[in-house]
Amino acid sequence: MSINFRDKVVVVTGGAMGIGEATARKFAELGAAVAILDVNADAGQKTAHTLGKEARAEFYACNVGSPVEVEQAVASVIRDFGGIDVLVSNAGIQRYGDVIGTTEELWDEVMAVNLKGCFHSAKHVVPSMKKRGGGAIVVVGSVQCFTAVGNSAAYVTAKHALLGLVRAMSLDYAQQNIRVNCVCPGAIDTPMLRWAASLDANPEKVLATCDRMHALGRMGKPEEVASAIAFLASDWASFITGAALMVDGGMLVPTGGMGFQEGGTGAATKT
Repeated sequence: MSINFRDKVVVVTGGAMGIGEATARKFAELGAAVAILDVNADAGQKTAHTLGKEARAEFYACNVGSPVEVEQAVASVIRDFGGIDVLVSNAGIQRYGDVIGTTEELWDEVMAVNLKGCFHSAKHVVPSMKKRGGGAIVVVGSVQCFTAVGNSAAYVTAKHALLGLVRAMSLDYAQQNIRVNCVCPGAIDTPMLRWAASLDANPEKVLATCDRMHALGRMGKPEEVASAIAFLASDWASFITGAALMVDGGMLVPTGGMGFQEGGTGAATKT
C-alpha cells in the first residue's frame, strides 16, 4: 500500500517557501489538490503555478495573524474545492529578544502568527472536516516545543504552546475521526534560517554550527520535513494522534547536546 491523497484537499499555511513550499509540492506529487495560504503573494502565486503543472493548486493571500483573513481564505478554499481533508499549519515567523528586550508589539506579532494563526486555521477548517467524516491536522512545531535557545522568549513560548494546542485538539476531535499531530524540526535549510544566519557577522560560521548541532552532522532539508508531514496526514498514521514527531537529525538525543559531545564525551570518544 502506497501513500496517496487522490481526491483529497490539503491546505498549507505558509506554503509559499521553505517547509511549506516543500510540503505543498509533496502533497501535489501524492495526488492531492493543494490550497496555499501565505502572506507573500509573489512567492505563493509562483509556487501554485509550478505545482499546477501536475495537480490542482491555488494560492490565497492570507496573513494568518489576522482572524478575518483566515476565515475568508478558508471559506474561499471550501467554496472552490468543496471541502478540506488535511490542514498543515506551518506559517511562522522568527523574532529575537529576551523578556526585557521584547516589546509588547513584537510579542503580540509572534503570538498572532505562530500560535493564534494555528488556532484560527483549525477553528475554520475543522467544521469542513467533520462534514467530510474526518481529516488530519499536522502542526509544524520545532525542537523548541521541548527545549529553548537564548534570546528567543516569544518564539520559544509560542512553540511550547503549539504542542499544548495539538494535544487539546487531538482529544477534542478524536471521536470525529480527526487526527492532530505535530512535527518538530531541528535546523532546516530554509530561507528563514538563512535570514537568521545573515543577522550574524559571520553567516557561514552560523550555518556550519547548525550542521554540527545534529547527530547526523548536517541540517535538514525542507523535503525531509514534508515527507514526515505527509506520513502523519496519511492512512499509514491512522492510529497516531496527539503525537510530536521529532524530525531533528538526532539533535536532542545526546545529553548536553552535540556541543557536549564535542567536549570530550560520547561521540567524541569514538575511535
